[in-house]
Amino acid sequence: MSKFDRLERHKRHILLKEIGGPGLARLAKAEVTLIGAGALGGPCALYLAAAGVGKITIYDDDVVDLSNLQRQIQFSEQEIGLPKADTLARRLEQQNSDILIAFQACRFKSHMRLEGDIVIDATDTFAARYEINEAAARDGKLLVSGAATGWQGQVGVFTPGQPDAGPCYRCLVPELPTQADDCSTLGVVGAVTGMVGARMALETIRLLTNAGPSPIGWFWSLDGLSGASRRMRIHPDPECPICN
Repeated sequence: MSKFDRLERHKRHILLKEIGGPGLARLAKAEVTLIGAGALGGPCALYLAAAGVGKITIYDDDVVDLSNLQRQIQFSEQEIGLPKADTLARRLEQQNSDILIAFQACRFKSHMRLEGDIVIDATDTFAARYEINEAAARDGKLLVSGAATGWQGQVGVFTPGQPDAGPCYRCLVPELPTQADDCSTLGVVGAVTGMVGARMALETIRLLTNAGPSPIGWFWSLDGLSGASRRMRIHPDPECPICN
């Protein structure tokens, strides 16, 4: 893509004083790892690709199912049965040919090395979130984590292994819940997952461009049924096994 085309594509971001040309350049140089290509990861990835994030690496071991289409708007009926990671990667390449998309059609495990500046946790189990938090702590990555069930959605921004900078996910959830419900048992409103995915993309863009006050250590929650949302501050847990 030519320089003129790139400027034309991103001129709405360039007009924002908090992003401008320098912010656009930072986005183009940035690299993020997205774990989960489903209801949260799909909208998040679409917005990051549209914003011009230089490289997005996707991890997901699932295939597109008919039941996904109620909320995973990045997929179509014609893609049922195809690997999610591969299919989302091709969608992002079609959306923005100026960026690099990589994918691994496998489940992320904590021993795997994380690439890039930020890891985005778009998984749907507490066990997976624990693994990603540990890997982010080991590799010194910022972590943007989201979740959604029923009418509820949450997004948090963490600094695993850096207690002086902010909390990690284990500071928020010290122990694995014994009975953790997910959308397969409780159901979930598709629009809520879209709002969570968009919020994850927003926080990632803010981190990459240094726009506005830092979102690190803040937790955002949404009640889709009432339309209410709120933010709360999370502090490092002095007894956290990851931070300390």
